[in-house]
Amino acid sequence: MRLRALAAAAAALGTLTACGGGSGGDEKQTVTMWVYPVIPDQAKHQAFWDEQTKAFEAANPNIDVKVEIYPWAKRDEALSTAIAGNKAPDVVYLIPDQLPKYARTLEPVDAYLADKADYRDNALTSVTIDGKVMGAPILMSANPLVCNQKAFDAAGVTEYPKTWDDVLALAPRFKAKDVDVTNYWADPAATLNQSFYPLLWQAGGDVFSADGKSAAFAGPEGVKALTFLKSLADGGFVEKDLLTGLPKFEQTRTAQNKVACTWQQLPADVESFWGKENIKVLPPLTGAKQAAYGTVGSLTLLKASDHKEAAGKWIGFATGAAPSKAYDLASGYFSPRRSTGSLYAADPVQSEVEKTLDLTSAGPLHEKARDVMGVLAPEIQAALIGKKTPEQALADAAKAADALLGG
Repeated sequence: MRLRALAAAAAALGTLTACGGGSGGDEKQTVTMWVYPVIPDQAKHQAFWDEQTKAFEAANPNIDVKVEIYPWAKRDEALSTAIAGNKAPDVVYLIPDQLPKYARTLEPVDAYLADKADYRDNALTSVTIDGKVMGAPILMSANPLVCNQKAFDAAGVTEYPKTWDDVLALAPRFKAKDVDVTNYWADPAATLNQSFYPLLWQAGGDVFSADGKSAAFAGPEGVKALTFLKSLADGGFVEKDLLTGLPKFEQTRTAQNKVACTWQQLPADVESFWGKENIKVLPPLTGAKQAAYGTVGSLTLLKASDHKEAAGKWIGFATGAAPSKAYDLASGYFSPRRSTGSLYAADPVQSEVEKTLDLTSAGPLHEKARDVMGVLAPEIQAALIGKKTPEQALADAAKAADALLGG
């Protein structure tokens, strides 16, 4: 997408659009926001924000809003560089696992959200640090259990799994018909948010201790989750190549209709391979509890902004019920608000995903979350390929994680 340069915009408008400059008083203020391709069609995405800024500016004639759409790739590097160089935007789109990293440079947005009670509890929790709301939720996603009716028919299986025990019981029946009961991406480059963490939560465990000062995943809950996965790997019930590499999706057994169910792919990921009519969306699996991964997109306010009030006012408007609902529908995501009701009641697939939103977690809000994932993922892989026991793998990962946490 052709991006409008900040410097060019500043020159044309005679005002600074980024943090580190600007004017006060009654002068016209310019608020700059950085977002990313949430709506895949570039023209439609830009048109959406053009419509929203036009409506906002009509009601706030002393504020101009400039929306810059940047690529997903290297977005953290670009934002960190901009912040360090005092050239950051006033507002930026962030997801929960980014919030702790930038928390020191963000301004809480509580004061700009007039209707916090309208947000789903887990949506608000996912953007709250030390009791302060650091981002205004605008969208949600959910990774429930997604099953392939075609694979079930091929294996002659008519019942769907609800629990871990169900998965283990069905696995041999599927294997006898050359179908994997599920898939698991164990390469360390694959995020644990969508792979291991849902199982850890389902077992009743968590990544960090309550005070965030030590790893908690090596407890009995983590061992139970990894033992469940190892049972699937040792039994040949999951695709072996996914345990050691990252093949192109179209080359996987999931894409070849040889996988019964997955919690790591969304319906949109598999629709072109399975056919929408074969997608069966189910609630997340239950171990000790039901839980699934789902992210929350939010608009955040940079502390260095010279136009905090104007930027906060824009955030309140852009994440309001009507604009966020329009954004969610245009992008295929879900609403973090209760008042919107079902956005996809007429869609047999999306409506079922929507029902699982309250069961989702966006993962740990911890500054070292990504670093800890980096030491845990290879140990999980080591256990699944037989190099370590689940207990030893998790203990080794916890020792490395505690060192990162200063423990």
